[in-house]
Amino acid sequence: MSLPDSPVVAVLWCPTCAPERDPLAEVLDLRYCAQHEPGREGLDDTAESLKVTPYLSGSGEAGGDDNRAWCELLNRKRTLRRGSA
Repeated sequence: MSLPDSPVVAVLWCPTCAPERDPLAEVLDLRYCAQHEPGREGLDDTAESLKVTPYLSGSGEAGGDDNRAWCELLNRKRTLRRGSA
């Protein structure tokens, strides 16, 4: 059994072409026309301060001190005592 598709009740709307339409009064599907489509690049897209630079540290984890301390504790040399109770 196949269910029929629901009818589309939204009206395609370019707010620049039809600013008089009230989005609260009817169901509108915001679609800019080719002439009024907003730009896709923001002002910060070309900013110099947003460039990613690598940061090298002594460990793969943030800080790494906790991991290093656990490794030293778990991998330390053990001395066996004989004859002590």
